[in-house]
Amino acid sequence: MRVLGVDPGLTRCGIGVVEGVAGRPLTMLGVGVVRTSADAETPDRLIAVERGIEEWLDAHRPERVAVERVFSQHNVRTVMGTAQASAVAMLCAARRGIPVALHTPSEVKAAVTGTGRADKAQVGAMVTRLLRLDAPPKPADAADALALAICHIWRAPAQNRLQQAVAAHRALKGRTA
Repeated sequence: MRVLGVDPGLTRCGIGVVEGVAGRPLTMLGVGVVRTSADAETPDRLIAVERGIEEWLDAHRPERVAVERVFSQHNVRTVMGTAQASAVAMLCAARRGIPVALHTPSEVKAAVTGTGRADKAQVGAMVTRLLRLDAPPKPADAADALALAICHIWRAPAQNRLQQAVAAHRALKGRTA
C-alpha cells in the first residue's frame, strides 16, 4: 500500500509518502513541506497548498491519503487554518477517487511510538528508525506526515476487518427484521 500522509497547516503543510504493508519493513518514497507566506491572503495560501498536494499526488500516485484529524486548540485562528488545509488535502484526494482516512494526533503517536503522549522528538526518532533513515526529517511537520502514513498502513487492515464485520452484522440484522 502506498500512502500519502498530510500534516495540515497553512504555513507549513507536511507531506510524506510511505509504501509497505503491516508487519513488513516500510519504505519512504518522499518527504517534504508545502510552505506558504504568512503575509499572503488565506485564499492564495489555500491555492498554494492545493497545488503542492496535487504535485505530490501526481508524482507519487498514492492508493490512500491519511490526514491528521483537526482537534480543538486554544488558538481558534490556528485551528481554522489547519482545518482549511486539511479540507484542501481531502478535496484533492476525493477529486481523484483516492480514499481518505483521518487519524488523531494521539492515534498517530501511539501507533508509531507506543504512547499517545509522545513529543515531537520521540515521533521523529521513531519515524527515523522505522523507515531506516539517516536523520529525522525536518521540520517536524515532515516527520509527522510520515508518521501519519505509517499509522495508516499499520491500522488499515484492522480497520477494514472491523468495517466488514459491522457491515455483515447490519446485513444480517436487516434480514431478520
